[in-house]
Amino acid sequence: MSSSRRAGHGAPFLGISYAPSVRSRIFLLSPAGCSGKRAELLLREGARFDLALRLREPQGVALGEVFAFLSGLYFRGKLAYARAFARPPEGTPGALVITSNAGLVPTQRPVTVEALRGYSQVAIDAAEPRYRRPLLRDASRLARLAGPGAEVVLLGSIATGKYVEPLLEVFGPRLLFPPEFVGRGDMSRGGLLLRHAREGRELSYLPVGGSVRHGPRPPRLPRAPRSTRELGP
Repeated sequence: MSSSRRAGHGAPFLGISYAPSVRSRIFLLSPAGCSGKRAELLLREGARFDLALRLREPQGVALGEVFAFLSGLYFRGKLAYARAFARPPEGTPGALVITSNAGLVPTQRPVTVEALRGYSQVAIDAAEPRYRRPLLRDASRLARLAGPGAEVVLLGSIATGKYVEPLLEVFGPRLLFPPEFVGRGDMSRGGLLLRHAREGRELSYLPVGGSVRHGPRPPRLPRAPRSTRELGP
């Protein structure tokens, strides 16, 4: 573990960009789409590959694993990053997924075919009560469990209000995001997060409220060294 992760560096939260600190930190991950081609493949009745078979078992499969398959690099990067840098308070999950109809779900919680089909039937829209009500319910519970000192980092789009609006209602200035996300597409964000997780380098964060949410596309990520690219997720 690097010294910056052990001791932190930079000032406490002052409403400005700052380096990672030793405060408790929880990550909220935007979900994978449950109605695309990969979802069709996974949910097809005749699917015989390992993940599809395990998903049909009563015990299900961890949501993080399922969404990593559905989304590919982007969700895999979010999952690896959250696992590397989450510092949750005792009794609180370090990484939760924003879902369309079930609020915040821990990445390790098993889901089934029926749950995934349910996700695909509700739009992620701040005006959709089937999405908004469970999200507000679970966000409020998380805020109480984590306490006022915990930081909540959104690993997802802040360009629209679908995640930001309801989460800001609960967390206010404690809701943070990586400013390096601005202007990047999903694949670039996924690559960025995966690289930082593998290298043990945590990004800096900004409060979502009042931040610039749109910007020019940043330069492409430099090609990772071969030894880094060969590491598993």
